[in-house]
Amino acid sequence: MIDPRPVLFIVGHLLSLLAAFMVLPAIVDFTSDNPEWRAFAASAAVTLFFGAALALGTAAEDDHRERIPSLRQAFLATALGWVACCLFAALPLTLGPAHLSPVDAVFEATSGLTTTASTVIAGLDRQAPGLLLWRGLLQWLGGMGIIVMAVAVLPVLNIGGMQIFRVEMAAPSDRSAPRAARVGTTLVAAYVALTAGLGLALWLAGMGPFTAAIHAMTTISTGGFSTSDTSVGHFANPAVETVLTLGMVLGGLPFLLFFRLLHGNPRTVLRDQQLRWYLGLLAVAATAVALWLVRVKGLPGGEALRHGAFTVVSVMTGTGYYTLDYSGWAGMPVAILFFLTFVGGCAGSTAAGIKVFRFQLLLANALVSIRQVLRPHAVLIPTFNRRQIPDEVLESAMGFLFVYALSFAVLAMALGLMGLDFITAVSGAASAISNLGPGLGETIGPGSTFAPLPDAAKLLLAGGMLFGRVEMFVFLVLFVPSFWRQ
Repeated sequence: MIDPRPVLFIVGHLLSLLAAFMVLPAIVDFTSDNPEWRAFAASAAVTLFFGAALALGTAAEDDHRERIPSLRQAFLATALGWVACCLFAALPLTLGPAHLSPVDAVFEATSGLTTTASTVIAGLDRQAPGLLLWRGLLQWLGGMGIIVMAVAVLPVLNIGGMQIFRVEMAAPSDRSAPRAARVGTTLVAAYVALTAGLGLALWLAGMGPFTAAIHAMTTISTGGFSTSDTSVGHFANPAVETVLTLGMVLGGLPFLLFFRLLHGNPRTVLRDQQLRWYLGLLAVAATAVALWLVRVKGLPGGEALRHGAFTVVSVMTGTGYYTLDYSGWAGMPVAILFFLTFVGGCAGSTAAGIKVFRFQLLLANALVSIRQVLRPHAVLIPTFNRRQIPDEVLESAMGFLFVYALSFAVLAMALGLMGLDFITAVSGAASAISNLGPGLGETIGPGSTFAPLPDAAKLLLAGGMLFGRVEMFVFLVLFVPSFWRQ
């Protein structure tokens, strides 16, 4: 049987951290003479009580090694940590100014922490500042958690080919805890610095300080929660759109690149194949959509390029911002955006989706297979970033892609069985699994909310968000009976 103490110890600390951040919107509402500050204060007290109880009640007294989780405990702590944080993050949304039902509150909180940007709240322009800040903080915290999970947890758990990035952390003889702590500290510092830089740039571009801070948090986390029902289109500011486009591109980059840059190793950044593919896909897709906007919608060239690049970057990184309502588009741009929904950003970024590197692994393996047909006796080895791709990494990546496609199909069919139309069911499933946010169609498209959907559909979509965010196998392994046996 798995010892739950290290797991609950980690979950307790996560809840305590979440409670600390609940104080910030309480302060904002209190200073604004908004009575809803009491909801955040009460939620913080409840969350801190449970978090402290778990952390203190399971702390190891004698042996520090008892706190180090095993592989199974790491799986359980990751899954339980995300679920617990989503549930407690919903408290202010139920008790506070939004007055959401429990199902809607869990949906909104899950969307925030998984940086999905699907929402059930309408009238954002009239909401209390504390609520707007809380939504931004949820996505910012979720983005930070995603980076830590992608760099420190998933490679160790051998999920979906992520183990290939263990070589990025340290050489086999240098996998010490001090180095891991230094990497983690550098990544968090880069995340905070990029957020501050984006906030300053947005302020200089014409946003108010409060609005700029929220959009900086939801941009670097590729979350997409805005302060207006019409998202970024509300500002009608080309300078703001340009800054946000750059911020979303940065959020989709592998954060280990910032670690290399900060430690004086820029050449490896320039040689990174994943980075070149990521930027290349963005450039080609943005150009194609811009040309369509010029030809079909009649937009001027500069405006078409601005809106085309913004939309493509937002969809591929899973941010969910929009300046134009693309739910009514047809033909080529819809096909491009639907494909990019699944591609996502780079491994080790805040972006969701399948990730660019997995497509590279599959292409490298496919090219080797084709050449092997032409030269049956040749010894051909697939490579990634000039390194040989181990067979177990390829198998893991292909297994991930199969589970991803199967999960999308099952979720879409389940939504269809609940009475949702085809476009809503398919785009909603793709949006949840890929953590994008808006879907397509009149019901859940850009500018709409998920509020009209049945509660059962909202819970399914919330589960899909979590499932896609934690790379799926973290949850699937919990249903294997042998997992619970020592």
